[in-house]
Amino acid sequence: MLNLLSDTVALSRLQFALTAIFHMLWPVLTTGMAIYLVIIEGLWLKTQDLDYYRHARFWSKLYVLNFGIGVASGLPMAFQFGLNWAPFSESVGDFFGTVLGFEGTMAFMLEASFLGIMLFGWDRVPPWVHWISTILVAFGANLSTFWILSANSWLQTPAGGEFVNGKFVVQDYFQAIANPFMVKSFLHMFFATLETSLFVIGGISAWYIINQRHTAFFARSLKVVLALAIAIAPLQIFIGHLSAEQVYHYQPAKLAAMEAQWDTVPAGQPADWSLVALPNDRAERNTWEVKIPGALSYLLELKPKLDQPIQGLKAWEPKNRPHMVGLIYYSFRIMVAIGLFLAALMFITTIQWLRGQLSAATIGQQKWLMGAWIFAAPLGYIAVETGWIVRCVGRQPWIVYGELRTLESASNLPAGEVLFSLVGLTSMYSVFFVMALYFGSRIVRKGPNLELPAPRTSSQTAMGLEPAQHGPDQRPAEAQQ
Repeated sequence: MLNLLSDTVALSRLQFALTAIFHMLWPVLTTGMAIYLVIIEGLWLKTQDLDYYRHARFWSKLYVLNFGIGVASGLPMAFQFGLNWAPFSESVGDFFGTVLGFEGTMAFMLEASFLGIMLFGWDRVPPWVHWISTILVAFGANLSTFWILSANSWLQTPAGGEFVNGKFVVQDYFQAIANPFMVKSFLHMFFATLETSLFVIGGISAWYIINQRHTAFFARSLKVVLALAIAIAPLQIFIGHLSAEQVYHYQPAKLAAMEAQWDTVPAGQPADWSLVALPNDRAERNTWEVKIPGALSYLLELKPKLDQPIQGLKAWEPKNRPHMVGLIYYSFRIMVAIGLFLAALMFITTIQWLRGQLSAATIGQQKWLMGAWIFAAPLGYIAVETGWIVRCVGRQPWIVYGELRTLESASNLPAGEVLFSLVGLTSMYSVFFVMALYFGSRIVRKGPNLELPAPRTSSQTAMGLEPAQHGPDQRPAEAQQ
């Protein structure tokens, strides 16, 4: 413990891990929920059913809460590149800094510019203008994901230039942006944010249903979520498999850590898959493990025997391979297990839907199923965080894979100063987290306003037109009384 407190590099890594893990909680929901808001608002414009409009108004409250905390928690991450990781920024800033600049100017500014119209423009602009604003907010949020994943993927598979005297010289920006890891990494994260958001919305909807609050209203949102999850959940598993394959081809040391594979499996041999194990870094072996014979060969190449060898961790010197193998190994398995669980929950819920058990009259009886959706609500976050642990911890000891070491990239700061900022950030993030739980729970406890009238735009007022106050299948309030 004393060694950690006096190690500037370790403290800087710990600080960046803290900021990254905490910050990741918020844009995960905003990027995915923005797409849901586009869909739900589009359904309102198509059907003129006020329930969809009220859904858009309700879920947008949670969206803006996440957006605000995401912005506040992301600022310290950006400052760290210049403070804690100045040698890294100087070495790769011509590309890495440019891409992060694109994220700020193209993506974040686009999202922030139209966010005001999306939140406050319901009665000020025509409905189609408001919907376009929501689309642009969603586009900006996911464009941000693209640029960040492009930058991080470049750290995994640097391309588009070369290092000259310790400094990366860009020769082709397009090649650097479209590096070998970029496409599959972006798709994997895109579907991860969307799937996480869907199951959060579904879990909150299930909470209302199980508590018999606005059952018909939230049965509808659960069905919209389910209709999207039918495609998203299995597709995410497939993209995840492709992402693991690219690790096999480009980062064999990371794959060895993900599978706690210490000894090399030569080509032409079957490779066993470790289901559970207890990796021992010092002894360079697994203290115990449960294997499935030949399964890893099928997972990587869909063949009983390997065309290419799987290199074991012993193939690299200790200084050139990942450590904390147990963390990488179990983070990967937690991520995969959650993905399979969410897909299974989607499948079971779909069967119940086809059986007519998700109607407003019967869905309240599905307590075990609603309980499973509530349980699933936070699991997407855990999958995203563990996936990033595999991605970044598994890249070590390199900050730019195969080119620039993490030890060479940290600023030469007094350990006490880094520790002070780490404690300060931990305190600030703790306050943010408590505030998010408090205001989020207030929004959920209060629930939607089911008497909210349709928006009245200035153009409608000028023409003397009254917007429809009920959907095509709803009677006016006077008739109901």
